[in-house]
Amino acid sequence: MRLLHLKGGPQMGQTRRNFLKLAGAAGIGAAAAPRALGATQAKGRAVAARGNGNSGPKELPKNMTFCTLRRDGRHVLGVRTQRGVLDVEKAGKALRRPAPSTIDEVLQGTDVQALKALVDAAVANSAAKAAFVPEEQAPFGPCVTNPEKIMMLGYNYKKHVIETKRPMPDSPVLFNKFNNALNWHGGVINLPQKVAKKFDYEVELVVVMGKTARDVPKEKALDYVFGYCVGNDFSARDLQFKTPQLMLGKTSDGFGPIGPWLVTADQIPNVQKLGLQTRVNGELRQNSNTDDMIFDVATIISYTSQMWTLKPGDIFFTGTPEGVILGKPEAEQVWLKAGDVVVTSIEGLGDLRITLAPQQA
Repeated sequence: MRLLHLKGGPQMGQTRRNFLKLAGAAGIGAAAAPRALGATQAKGRAVAARGNGNSGPKELPKNMTFCTLRRDGRHVLGVRTQRGVLDVEKAGKALRRPAPSTIDEVLQGTDVQALKALVDAAVANSAAKAAFVPEEQAPFGPCVTNPEKIMMLGYNYKKHVIETKRPMPDSPVLFNKFNNALNWHGGVINLPQKVAKKFDYEVELVVVMGKTARDVPKEKALDYVFGYCVGNDFSARDLQFKTPQLMLGKTSDGFGPIGPWLVTADQIPNVQKLGLQTRVNGELRQNSNTDDMIFDVATIISYTSQMWTLKPGDIFFTGTPEGVILGKPEAEQVWLKAGDVVVTSIEGLGDLRITLAPQQA
């Protein structure tokens, strides 16, 4: 299957040489566990809490691709440009213009037109040269850093339900992760090997809400979406099935990588026609399409908005397709281990790479 990609971005099925190149560039920052930025995240949560009364941006950004950069122990806003990844805060200081510092500020209602003008000025002005970093050297963070809710869909692809021998659901199967699970492109998952052994990947389309939504009809649901990104619902299957609830095997530290790019919704004309893939150490493991979803994105948003209020920055992991280790016959199940490199990819959204490491002492 040949898939389309963001212009200038990493390609699905890129070579192991490119994996290693990217890994080397990100290795210094990736060696730290996600909790290393805990103080910064706590500050960000305060920003998000102040914004919880907001309905989101008055105008959702269009034709923009965002990311988060890790700098000086902080998460700062990045924007993808033809000159590289723009550190928006640095650009604002260089050009003496107001600028949002984080993706949270954008999600909670920053002036979109002013942000676009700043990005355009930085691209055109040599005074902002130091604010750009090459993509292959960018120290990415989670592309959304402080969601109020991380909502997960289980058993939402027909072929995945079949491979795991589950009944077809008649309503969305919802569970959750917590913010401690957030991780990033080029990041590391320290496997909790004292309590689990059966580690598995799950490529997932992640939906990021851009407006407050309550009791939204399906036909209008996508109007509330800020954008989309790649996710990996990393799982410990032995913990997942220890109780009837799925969460135990889903929300260990770093088990929710997202990114590297947050692509605005207008750039994805048909979210139900996107190719998804997973590679482990370069070997193709998952290869499917969002058209196999049981409950499409609009249905998921409409359904959950009847149960609780969706806020700007809330994220949905929308389920994984067939090809997971869990779906193989028991004799063929070779679980992930320390040293493995897992790359999850979605058409038009890019590649998300994570490296597995032993449990830290």
